Amino acid sequence: MKQASDTTRALPVPTRETAPYWRMANEGRLVVQRCGSCGRRQFYPRAFCTACLSDSVEWVDCSGRGTIYTYTICHIAGHPSMADKVPYAVAMIDLDEGVRMLAGIVDSDLAQVAIGAPVEVTFERISAEYALPQFKIATGTSS
Repeated sequence: MKQASDTTRALPVPTRETAPYWRMANEGRLVVQRCGSCGRRQFYPRAFCTACLSDSVEWVDCSGRGTIYTYTICHIAGHPSMADKVPYAVAMIDLDEGVRMLAGIVDSDLAQVAIGAPVEVTFERISAEYALPQFKIATGTSS
């Protein structure tokens, strides 16, 4: 991650494998990779399938829905740019598509953050080039 100052959010530094992910996130799309050989989905982005080692991986859109697998409530900012956000939640999200990803929980009452809670993706704009996939507690829907 690159950063401009202590109070500016750290920005992703895309690699060959992650650049498409960040481009699509900037468009408001949550994507994961799917293997063209065995069909397995995976996250985080890689140059090959971790199940069968095929290099035939493609990007597929996700529903943006899932559940909280585990979480932590941060009372001390992990970076100076997060100081005004404490306390905040960071969670491992089990997406409906069968992959797990780490993300922040935003725009939600921290009292509702719980293992098994349904969540839906939202995108936090951190620069003109980058939007971070984050999640909020889903209301009125089930995962």
